[in-house]
Amino acid sequence: MLTKRHFLMGTAAVLAARPAMAAPISLNALSQYLNAMRTAEAEFTQINADGTISTGQIYIQRPGRVRFDYNPPEETLVMAGGGQVAVFDGKSNTGRPEQYPLSRTPLSIILEANVNLAQRNMVVGHREDGAKTIVTAQDPENPQYGRIELVFTATPIQLRQWVIIDGQGSRTTVVLGDLQTGGSFPARYFSIPTEISRRG
Repeated sequence: MLTKRHFLMGTAAVLAARPAMAAPISLNALSQYLNAMRTAEAEFTQINADGTISTGQIYIQRPGRVRFDYNPPEETLVMAGGGQVAVFDGKSNTGRPEQYPLSRTPLSIILEANVNLAQRNMVVGHREDGAKTIVTAQDPENPQYGRIELVFTATPIQLRQWVIIDGQGSRTTVVLGDLQTGGSFPARYFSIPTEISRRG
């Protein structure tokens, strides 16, 4: 069964300005916008590989922080901060999350302090599909960690969804509502130790 970690891999809030010509948004424009963006928030719908659906709210604070609050009946919270990803299962009796390094997920590519998609040679697909621009990225040094397909629409340009393909080929799709940038979030949203203490 696909775990929430696969969903996290695809976490990205990337916006950019589309050129006047009918061509994919440039990698430089994507990198520049991402580097300028510090916070973002949106509702999401997650379509898992087995066809089940989950919903919730995502909070992003670059660099290196993200939080996924799942709506009931889900009892899951996923957060990244301090270089770690933690998956809290509300049904667990221990209150302890499953943890692993953020660097082991493609999420780290777009949450790093200085994103340069072209220079790092992480993009393995970059194309226009009707009104959409699709960028596929992976860690060139660790392709086994999976790939992210980021889907953008125009007028205005906005990240609308992403697809995570894990090392076994399973696909998880995340569809975003309107992405709101700017603002600030409480530090506890991204503090794994604080959440562990709260549940202890």
